[in-house]
Amino acid sequence: MATIAVQMDPIGGINIKGDSTFALLLEAARRGHTLFHTTPERLSFRAGKVFSGFEPLEVRDEHGNHATLGTTQSMPLSDMDVVLLRQDPPFDMAYVTSTHLLEIADTLVVNDPAGVRNAPEKLFVLEFSDLMPETLISADREAIKAFRADVGDIVVKPLYGNGGAAVFKLSADDPNLSSLLDMFESAFREPAVIQRFLPRVTEGDKRIILIDGEIAGAINRIPAKDETRSNMHIGGTPTPVELSERDLEICGRLGPELLKRGLIFVGIDVIGDYLTEINVTSPTGIREVKRFGGNDIAAMIWDAIEDRVG
Repeated sequence: MATIAVQMDPIGGINIKGDSTFALLLEAARRGHTLFHTTPERLSFRAGKVFSGFEPLEVRDEHGNHATLGTTQSMPLSDMDVVLLRQDPPFDMAYVTSTHLLEIADTLVVNDPAGVRNAPEKLFVLEFSDLMPETLISADREAIKAFRADVGDIVVKPLYGNGGAAVFKLSADDPNLSSLLDMFESAFREPAVIQRFLPRVTEGDKRIILIDGEIAGAINRIPAKDETRSNMHIGGTPTPVELSERDLEICGRLGPELLKRGLIFVGIDVIGDYLTEINVTSPTGIREVKRFGGNDIAAMIWDAIEDRVG
């Protein structure tokens, strides 16, 4: 049996119904592994070792009674066989710093922290730009206005955001573009992501899960009425889905690169025929796949991890 630490957001505040991290912890407990919990701000480096404050962790698939934490103790991460890197974005300098510390922690980290650091969701995907809708990364207002004039309706979103926060759809003649860019400039230092709006989002936004670069399962996420965002925590409805030839083509292109980068657990987003994001920090969707009769992806992920530990 292995000693497993999970670095995540505080476990008491999660919604276990759809939380992929919790599904991984349940499967680890079922296999008899010893679990510890920590949060990223507790990482420290001293005398050549990376430490964190860990609590022994017990998990149960019971709403309102899903976790018990023991007394916090400081330990080097090298005492752990595996560290799950599972805190949610934003992918800011605090997140980047945690990946640097985890990279020198002398243990197996999943996903690989260097791979995560070098593959932010909305930038890594640009390496496959021929699979994407027309996309602009820019803070230049004239470039953004020219892009909208070329493609028509657009979606504007922060470069390092997550969960559908601050994602806006603007029509080709919407007069609010300048005001929206004012808001982005005051809230974010980075350029924005501007993409051609894909009307087929009303049919759903597919989340396809890959393990070691191979397809493990998928769900479709249907936006709520009067919404263009399909994220499940803001009202998107998960439904079963069959993968198309185009989906298989996209996954076939991505798989070898994911494997090369040490990205064991990845979730990609596909709208219609287009790849929109590659999620490597804290992908979700595995509980929904199993709920609709698909693979037990948590078990598949632990099989891949245990192969590496062994």
